[in-house]
Amino acid sequence: MIRKNIVLTLSFFLFAITSEFKARAQMYPRHSSDFARADTTRKPNIKQRLILQLEHENGGMLPNNPEIKERFKDIYYNGLNLKVGWQSDRSDDIYQQLYNYPIYGIGFYASTFGLESIGKPWAVYGFVAIPISPRFDSRWNFNYRISLGLSGNFNPYNQETNPVNTLVGSHKNAFIDVGFQTNYRLTQHFQVGAGLAFHHFSNGSLVQPNKGINLIPFTVAVTYIPSTQEPDFSKGQVPHLQPNNQFHLQIAAGVKEFKPDDRQQFFKSTLGAYWSHSLGYKWRLGAGMDVFYSSSGNYTRFAGEQEGKFGSLFSVGTVLYIDHVLTHNLYLNGNVGYYLHHNEFNGELQPYYLRIGIRRNVFRDFFVGMSIKAHKGKADYIEWTTGYTFGR
Repeated sequence: MIRKNIVLTLSFFLFAITSEFKARAQMYPRHSSDFARADTTRKPNIKQRLILQLEHENGGMLPNNPEIKERFKDIYYNGLNLKVGWQSDRSDDIYQQLYNYPIYGIGFYASTFGLESIGKPWAVYGFVAIPISPRFDSRWNFNYRISLGLSGNFNPYNQETNPVNTLVGSHKNAFIDVGFQTNYRLTQHFQVGAGLAFHHFSNGSLVQPNKGINLIPFTVAVTYIPSTQEPDFSKGQVPHLQPNNQFHLQIAAGVKEFKPDDRQQFFKSTLGAYWSHSLGYKWRLGAGMDVFYSSSGNYTRFAGEQEGKFGSLFSVGTVLYIDHVLTHNLYLNGNVGYYLHHNEFNGELQPYYLRIGIRRNVFRDFFVGMSIKAHKGKADYIEWTTGYTFGR
């Protein structure tokens, strides 16, 4: 059950990214980014350009606390990434133009920490790399990326056979990556590059312990572009977006494990209502309310004499609502919340909470999504979400 939940969770991230975008890629000199210089009367001639990249990374672990810092101070980390991506050109899609014809694709990751207690993780992930101020007359290009996927082959915590690994308690975990990369074009087909990244491995508290693994690697890369045809990344005039308001109503559910020596999972859910206002095509900002339910409040070993009471089962928070709009149907969402009422015995460890996730419109204004709710970097639970947007 635990393994199935983790696989389904990360599979959704891959589905949401790859189904909305036909994977594209980067690493080519761009035409002018000035909208006004483009020929807006022509018909689009959309093409897909294959990009292959091999990336080596090396770096250290960010310790979660002094105990972890001392225990893993001699850790040695190396990793390899093979990325296969595609990029459309000459598109009339507004978001393709606004994001400078981003790269979408799939990556394969393998690494070693030099410690048998952690294992030799692999990962499969979807990624998007967004060019930064591209110039067609320069051999240099820059991009930032976001990657989400599923990792495996960890040697998880076990009280008897592997008590050293207090970082993760599961063989499979989420893989989250953000990074920056610069590339230099050597020839029409080859580029070399370097960058910095941040990796996070976690199972969203489906299994304990779940302190997570955080890495900051330095990367070097070689990119191969099979095509000999120069791409056309020119742009048309993007129309002005009239400011608009939206109201989002959603419900989410998931499960949580509290202790490594207690493998019982407890049901958790969220009911949220949010208002947001557009800040251009890419961002929406607003506010809202969350109501949380935790079934652990029904048990004496968590709630004590307060077991089963309304205040032990439910918590309430106010939210700063943030949407990063990637396309007409795909959103990255982040919330910063403050509890008006919460219970530490339900895993609500701080007065503040954070949420990061992804959602996709699937039918008219109905959406599905998932997010991770956390307190100071410690996951509370993975929220499977569905809801409706009024005024989209």
